[in-house]
Amino acid sequence: MWNIIAEQNWEKAEIKVCLFAHWDTRPSADQELDEANQLKPIPGANDGASGVAVLVELARALKGKLPANVGVQYVLVDGEDLGPGLDEMFLGADYYAKQMTKGSANYGILLDMIGDKDLHVPKEPNSMRMAPTLVKELYLHAARVNLRDAFPSVIGPEILDDHLPLNEAGLPTIDLIDFDYAPWHTLGDTPDKCSAASLGKVGKLLETWLLREKPFNISKDDSR
Repeated sequence: MWNIIAEQNWEKAEIKVCLFAHWDTRPSADQELDEANQLKPIPGANDGASGVAVLVELARALKGKLPANVGVQYVLVDGEDLGPGLDEMFLGADYYAKQMTKGSANYGILLDMIGDKDLHVPKEPNSMRMAPTLVKELYLHAARVNLRDAFPSVIGPEILDDHLPLNEAGLPTIDLIDFDYAPWHTLGDTPDKCSAASLGKVGKLLETWLLREKPFNISKDDSR
């Protein structure tokens, strides 16, 4: 397995932001009703590829535009969805967390399943517990840039995801995820279920967030 890491303006930046997505797809379609289909790998158009697509395009959009004091690390982690159990999930994020030097980055934002045509990304409870100020400020920013419909100020389901080992290692990280997605872990997770407009909304949120006149830095409440 391989994590893929790229950086922009990273070494000398005062505020270092890690953006995460998983680039693997689940090797078993465990939510299929037909047992024979459960042995097949999912296409992963939303559950995996959507977050990767946003980060790849965001890197193009931000090239040469980041404020001098802001650096971005794009981290595509492997093994998030291997399974079948939790002991074989979040593998790339766990490895990254163990290799990370504490304090080497300020905070992280994880993208997962953000390509749904009817995009609604609520506040994820583990994110609220582990990085409350970041959640609050990012959702306030979403409202300011006319993305309130996609990022409503409501609490969604608690999600076990790559942000857990990152937070445990001391990097405050939040999960942006729309878990209300019928083809989850099925063979139906194909590009026709996804929306370029949804990807664009997530990209706009992150692009405008990182290019803010006064860049966000993590608060004492969100640091461990």
